[in-house]
Amino acid sequence: MLADHRSRVRFVSSRFDRAVLDPEIRDRGLDGVLLDLGVSSHQIDSDDRGFTFRRGVKLDMRMDAEGPDATTFLAEASEEELTHVFRDFGDEPRARRLAREIVKRRVKEPLESSDDLVAAMTVSLGHSPSIKKKARIFQSVRIAVNEEIEALETGLPALRDVMKAGGVMTVIAYHSVEDRAVKSAFREWSRACVCPAELPACMCRGHALGKTLTRKVIRPTDEEVKSNPRARSARLRAWRRAA
Repeated sequence: MLADHRSRVRFVSSRFDRAVLDPEIRDRGLDGVLLDLGVSSHQIDSDDRGFTFRRGVKLDMRMDAEGPDATTFLAEASEEELTHVFRDFGDEPRARRLAREIVKRRVKEPLESSDDLVAAMTVSLGHSPSIKKKARIFQSVRIAVNEEIEALETGLPALRDVMKAGGVMTVIAYHSVEDRAVKSAFREWSRACVCPAELPACMCRGHALGKTLTRKVIRPTDEEVKSNPRARSARLRAWRRAA
């Protein structure tokens, strides 16, 4: 699709929170922003990066070759940190039990493959985990490995600040934690007053940075989900910067 527009397209490989460091982006600004969070279908379908829970896949889960991989994270994270990741990013009610099982297993040998993580889940949960359960736990590890929430919370205001007046920022999130971060940011930017909540009256005479365009989150239709099942968890929000 982009082949016919080569002169208008330039690819920049970067995290959301680092994209503004690109000189051209910083100097020229952005007419608009579209963030499609998470991993692509190609990354999920490929065994190279270890995003999948298919058997025998190496636990990598990095978006690029930089930084510690999933095996390193699972070997070094404390029981408390693992519990937080599984509970908050994976919606796992037995997060503590799973974290404890991983800490116990890694003393003998590191968790290096998808089979190792699934085995820890099976023991801690008391039964073979469902596909949905495995998907949530693997997703939670991926989010932690790539610091995706931190990058999003830092990247949103950074991209906002280089966006031109009247520009629209649209974000498609696939996880409740991501969506909450986007919703919170858009709500904050749409407030006219930025005074501390404890003040009895507005003292800043401030003006809203922009306006939220989506009163409620937009979800895919049944037809969209039927044609693309991976879109079922997508949540879209949009915000326009003030002119």
